[in-house]
Amino acid sequence: MSAAPTQVGLVGLGMMGWPMARNLVNAGVDLVVRDADPERQQAFAAEHGCSSADVPSAFSSATVVVTMLPDDTTVRDVILDWQGGIAAALTTGAVVVDMSSSNPDGTRELGSRLAPLGVGLVDAPVSGGVTRAVDGTLTLMVGADDDDAIERARPVLEVLGGRLFRTGPLGSGHAMKALNNFVGGAAYAVLAEALAVGRRYGLDPETMIDVINASTGRSFNSEVVLKDHVLTGAYATGFALGLLAKDVGIAASLARSAEVDAPVCELVGKRWAEAAGDLGGSADHSEAHKHWYSEPLGRDGVPSTTGRSA
Repeated sequence: MSAAPTQVGLVGLGMMGWPMARNLVNAGVDLVVRDADPERQQAFAAEHGCSSADVPSAFSSATVVVTMLPDDTTVRDVILDWQGGIAAALTTGAVVVDMSSSNPDGTRELGSRLAPLGVGLVDAPVSGGVTRAVDGTLTLMVGADDDDAIERARPVLEVLGGRLFRTGPLGSGHAMKALNNFVGGAAYAVLAEALAVGRRYGLDPETMIDVINASTGRSFNSEVVLKDHVLTGAYATGFALGLLAKDVGIAASLARSAEVDAPVCELVGKRWAEAAGDLGGSADHSEAHKHWYSEPLGRDGVPSTTGRSA
């Protein structure tokens, strides 16, 4: 492991950011935290004995600042604009690590704004959900134009992640995250569609999932999301519907920018955007089928009154 930073900042104490910040404290990191909710920020600082940042200068000793925020616009605002921006308080050689699900174009633009300040940028979005955020075994997709910036951030990355994949230049990590979530979102949509059709032919959803999981159609969505959250009515994956819809939308925009014919991506993006618009972005993403189909797919599912029948 590379030499540990003298101080680390973390911005964003949501469902993912809170356990990630706790892992840094437990690893002996001198941590300073910031959240849009002052009470949540103060509660974390009091509970874990770390510093609470009410002004950007609180980050002046941080050599690595992690952001875990909803999107690249929010990241840019806190790094560049919040009371003059955190970046202005950082010293030359400091590194910002954006672990949010951001648009790669926004990431590259932020990198060009930070470079004249002598501040590096690494994009390292995560996969694994709250469970792996808690135990520090997240999968990290790491992009950067500067290998030295990654090495300076590596001690922090290794506390938060169990597997680190070097994906390429700056923005490539965020592109990989969006494309991974497109694949996952497509798998969920296909499974929900299959279950809706199967019900009309007298097939039991639980039997269908058991068969799929023993056959070529199996995936993380069939083994975990549908089996543990949709069929049971738990709907507690911890991943918000609005965030997945955003990520699939980013993937579709990448396809358009690259001039790649990707009709499946466009359709999946539309499906998830419509579900988020109906059910609300804060709903668990496993609830998306409630908008698409009028009949519940699981034991306890509640159909959306605006959903289409299969």
